[in-house]
Amino acid sequence: MTRVPATKRTQKSLENLDESFIHHLNHTLAEDSASATTLAKYFALSYAIRDLIADRWLHTKSIIFNRRDLRIVNYLSMEFLIGRLLYNNVLNLKIEKHVEELLEKYGLRLEDLIPLEEDAALGNGGLGRLAACFLDSLATLGYLSYGYTIRYQYGLFKQLIENGYQKEEPDDWQKNGYPWEFPKPEEAVVVKFFGRSEVYTDENGWLKFRWVDTYNVIAVPYDIYITGYNSEIVSVLRLWQPKAISEFNFAEFEKGNYEKAVAEKNFAEKICKVLYPNDAFYQGRELRLMQEHFFVSAALQDIVRRHKKRYGTLDNLYEGEVIQLNDTHPALAIPELMRILLDEEGYGWEKAWEIVSKTIAYTNHTVMPEALEKWEAPLLQHMLPRHYQIIEEINARFLKDVAEKFPGNLQKIVNMSIFEEGHIKKVRMANLCSVASFSINGVSQLHTEILKQSVLKDFYEMYPEKFNNKTNGVTQRRWLLESNPPLARLITEAIGDRWITDLYELRKLEMFLDDTSFLERLGAVKRWNKERLAKYISEKLGITLDVDSMFDIQVKRIHEYKRQLLNILHVIHLYNEIRDGKLPEVPRTFIFAGKSAPGYRMAKLIIKLINSVAKVVNEDPVVSKYIRVVFVPNYNVSLAQIIIPAANVSEQISTAGTEASGTGNMKFMLNGALTIGTLDGANIEMLEEVGAENIFIFGLKADEIEEAKRKGKYNPFGIYMDNVKIRRILDMIRTGYFNPDEPELFVDIFENLLYGKYAPMPDQYFVLADFESYAETHKKIEKLYQNPVEWNKKSLLNIARSGKFSSDRTIEEYIADIWKSKKVYE
Repeated sequence: MTRVPATKRTQKSLENLDESFIHHLNHTLAEDSASATTLAKYFALSYAIRDLIADRWLHTKSIIFNRRDLRIVNYLSMEFLIGRLLYNNVLNLKIEKHVEELLEKYGLRLEDLIPLEEDAALGNGGLGRLAACFLDSLATLGYLSYGYTIRYQYGLFKQLIENGYQKEEPDDWQKNGYPWEFPKPEEAVVVKFFGRSEVYTDENGWLKFRWVDTYNVIAVPYDIYITGYNSEIVSVLRLWQPKAISEFNFAEFEKGNYEKAVAEKNFAEKICKVLYPNDAFYQGRELRLMQEHFFVSAALQDIVRRHKKRYGTLDNLYEGEVIQLNDTHPALAIPELMRILLDEEGYGWEKAWEIVSKTIAYTNHTVMPEALEKWEAPLLQHMLPRHYQIIEEINARFLKDVAEKFPGNLQKIVNMSIFEEGHIKKVRMANLCSVASFSINGVSQLHTEILKQSVLKDFYEMYPEKFNNKTNGVTQRRWLLESNPPLARLITEAIGDRWITDLYELRKLEMFLDDTSFLERLGAVKRWNKERLAKYISEKLGITLDVDSMFDIQVKRIHEYKRQLLNILHVIHLYNEIRDGKLPEVPRTFIFAGKSAPGYRMAKLIIKLINSVAKVVNEDPVVSKYIRVVFVPNYNVSLAQIIIPAANVSEQISTAGTEASGTGNMKFMLNGALTIGTLDGANIEMLEEVGAENIFIFGLKADEIEEAKRKGKYNPFGIYMDNVKIRRILDMIRTGYFNPDEPELFVDIFENLLYGKYAPMPDQYFVLADFESYAETHKKIEKLYQNPVEWNKKSLLNIARSGKFSSDRTIEEYIADIWKSKKVYE
């Protein structure tokens, strides 16, 4: 199809952006320009820009229903961490100059309005940000796509730090309204829960099932249109809002039963209150399962409805739609689609299974068996009785195939069954996904190999053709063009702007590796970013940073396997050295940020330890001249866009064999930070791209760790006894040196490392085993930082070699190997 110009209305709106701004200020918000607040002007501008986006949606919609040769990508994910959209849309629509000229008339700057937008609380970490990058890339590249998730009211939580402890508060991101969404109540669907499965005979004498006596909730869609860079196509992020069928029972209210009067409303609304309710207790697990079914059922009904409108039949669903499950959270799409085909559309089992197994693909995001999602069979059977029946039937038929493939091998049947037998029978969602999906992909080379050789080994032996790797990526539009304007300008001045849509263009920067002037300008860009971050931290936390110090940054979800603990233990080691009179050559600022799951006690204790160490270090008049420690609260996309460009050193130090891929490592690399990391996740591919001399790799390899676990040879207590530095650090933690008011507070960290108090084995993430290698590697970093020319040269090489890690490349690989779609405009 030949590309057509933008619609006349779009052109007119762009030419009359000023007029559209005033229209929305006067008529949408009922304000005048003289008295309107800055917030009102933010909304007026957003609505004016939204008009342009709406035109692109109408254009995209016409293509969806007129181009039946195009396969639509449906990305089902519990999270979409989209960040702020105002500036992102301005850049993608290429209207920055128009907007700046408009705002100048009212004495405003774009940078005055950008912070007024709340980050949409629709995700937590890398899984959700990856999904957001994918929608950006799909739109930029010109593929039709929908993302589906829940319209969370509070998301995960807003993180406060009080006395060093994480405190969670609701993240009410919708409190002032949200200008980027379009409610679509006319496209609402009904989602069912509980009830029972009833067997009956249809008019043809066939045995059929129907799901009856259910508790029903309405799912109302809210659409956010994700713009692509210089693209007339938008991706649709459809958020589902639960709503009670009867929100108010007047009869109960008249009787004085006020709680019963709003019981249905409360039941529906709890589904969307928070992302990942605490599953440490039954009610939390029940709510999480309810959330997963709610958004999956709504999405599947929407996909089926759209496909029937496009083709008039579901026989060829897999030709018009592909459904990608982003981890196992949307795994209920499998029995739900089977239920729709069997019970509502009248298909027989074989045809229904053919449609499902040719439509659904699965991305795995974890290499740790204990992290694979499982549901108690009684819970799933109670909430979704028909789905449970279907899963039983899927399993029974599958195990027959296993028995034929591996005759007499009972262990294969035990390993591969969707059901895990035990005191409480469980449903293994990764097994369900592996059985039903036509594609199973990991998200880095190492991760995929571990899946094939360990986590999903039996399924790989059964279905080797299903397995493939798709190394993650990030969108350079968000993580360079938007996040780091001075670096984006420097690059564009040097090599042009094609890198914005083809990140491999950055290779051309290698011609400047020996250009002293260019390297100095690159250093100046880094300093500008460090000053911006230092200003933010000074304003928010009252902490003054030395921008000449080396900014060493670890920002990500707080989890033991990501080893923020290793980082802070090393900080304590440096503190001890300075106290002993061994002064470092380079002053350093260690910056941490990230949220712990509210119920994750050990991770929250690590946050407290970081803050306790920070207090001691920063208040010591001698030590604080050389090192500073900062924990920045409430890490989110907008904060990441300030922090990541300021990093000199990127900490990617997860235990080898635990991180599936990582995407933070790619963002830091793209912005010129040098990585200290293990041979884990995508670090390995980063090493391949830049060469060993331009990345700082340390620690045990994944196979070495597995061998130590298997043979039971690892003895962290022996390390503690033999290594004076480590013993001193851990004794300081154990005896309350950093928290004298509660001297036993960190004893559990000590005992977990040495005795495995809360873990299956002592020091299960090999923190002590990697400590010496980590410390020695930091000495190399310190030495290099003293040579600015060499440092900037390595920084530039990292930027130049980051082309592989664009989500555009990832998407093109998904398209070629899994989704088999094609662009709107060839």
